[in-house]
Amino acid sequence: MSLSNGGVIGTDNDPATTAAKVTTFNSSGTFTAAKASDCTVLVVAGGGGGGAVFGSGAGAGGYREIASHPVPASDVPVTIGAGGAKGDGSAGGGAQGAQGANSVFGASSPITSTGGGYGNRGSSGANSAGGAGGSGGGANLSSGTPGANKGAGNTPPTSPSQGNNGGNSYEPAPEHTGGQGAGGGAGAVGGNATSSGGPYNGDNGGTGGAGTASSISGSSVTRGGGGGGGGYVTSGGSQGAGGAGGGGTASRTATDSGLDGTANTGGGGAGQGYPIIGAGTAGTGGSGVVIVSEAAFITASGVWNMDDLYTYVKADNWA
Repeated sequence: MSLSNGGVIGTDNDPATTAAKVTTFNSSGTFTAAKASDCTVLVVAGGGGGGAVFGSGAGAGGYREIASHPVPASDVPVTIGAGGAKGDGSAGGGAQGAQGANSVFGASSPITSTGGGYGNRGSSGANSAGGAGGSGGGANLSSGTPGANKGAGNTPPTSPSQGNNGGNSYEPAPEHTGGQGAGGGAGAVGGNATSSGGPYNGDNGGTGGAGTASSISGSSVTRGGGGGGGGYVTSGGSQGAGGAGGGGTASRTATDSGLDGTANTGGGGAGQGYPIIGAGTAGTGGSGVVIVSEAAFITASGVWNMDDLYTYVKADNWA
């Protein structure tokens, strides 16, 4: 007797498809997968805080997107890194910012992205180094030799790289310079300070390094922009723009909300330019984010057509 269902006597069952799912964590929590599988996971750390008064821009939080990461069916802890505190020199003088906090997905073989490096403050006659991190903070210089103190990105190193270096202060040294380097971004190094042609060379703040675009959530979103470097307005300089992807834009005004990195992008906080308006404070880093994308899969119970079973097992769609 010929059996049309491939050899199984009984009623065939139609497969049930579990749709693909994207889960976004803007704050720490627990992820539970529909089943154990390989998922695409994006982990962005908190951006660093910018430096106050002649301040350099801070680096973006580390950015890591893993296309095929094994995820168990059991609960997975998720930690979202906070943005680094802004440099607060309101009591007098400048102040460096703080490094952003790490974001982590998982406990066993976790994906860890490192917080962005801080921006630093002006210090007459001395360099103030930008902080190292996922992306590095910009170099800071009032006078002396520039370039050697930009913050290193991709620290500690990952492959692919989680970020880029900060930008330099003005290059032809020794020079008095009021413009500061910008923070590095997930997709590009921080911009260098440049000259407006005014009486002090290097008076334009650097532009924050660009972030990286991802379509993990269904549409393209750019995250991980570096913070802009502060400029010296008295000399005709301009404030550094934030990098695409949430980087803060430098300002002389302490109450300017644009100084801050954008929440849940890992954007770096901007440096504060000079002369300041109001208190001597810079931009806070943007908090991080974790996004998990699960692929669709097929399940069913009961009697199965053997031809269909073979097809689904071969395609690795049997659960």
